[in-house]
Amino acid sequence: MTSALPHRDAAIRQPHEAENLGTDSVRMRLLIDANETGGSVSSLEVTMDRGADGAAPHYHTKSDELFYVTEGEVQVLAGDKIVTVGAGGALVVPKLMPHAFGASPESSARLLIALMPGVERFEYFRLLDRLGKGESTLADLAASQEEFDNHFVDAPQWWAERTANRR
Repeated sequence: MTSALPHRDAAIRQPHEAENLGTDSVRMRLLIDANETGGSVSSLEVTMDRGADGAAPHYHTKSDELFYVTEGEVQVLAGDKIVTVGAGGALVVPKLMPHAFGASPESSARLLIALMPGVERFEYFRLLDRLGKGESTLADLAASQEEFDNHFVDAPQWWAERTANRR
């Protein structure tokens, strides 16, 4: 039986093909971006050392964000709640909800992140990588918020929690 649905090839990224970015304490593997999925999803894997900060508080206007924890524990700000999600757990943050994440103070973590619908994000992560290497500035990051649908917000409760757990 044939289908009249439009055809799109499967988006496939073999492990050795993923681009690796990051610092000693936070590493990103760029998996599949929105241009490869017809805009349905963009995804990456993040690995963080014990207690490492992943993303500062922000929100998206176009996409919900799925976090699936594959190893360790992740501390997540979701709106006004801070929750810890362990390996095998998942969390979906709806668009417009402020959120942030980091490895819990007691654990390293690895997680899969997917934005749905997808937004071209790989250039954003490359910008973060350049920022970490001193090759870009915070002004460059601030100027990119609209382009990458990543809008930073003030979340004092998040930073208070993260700071308290480092003592």
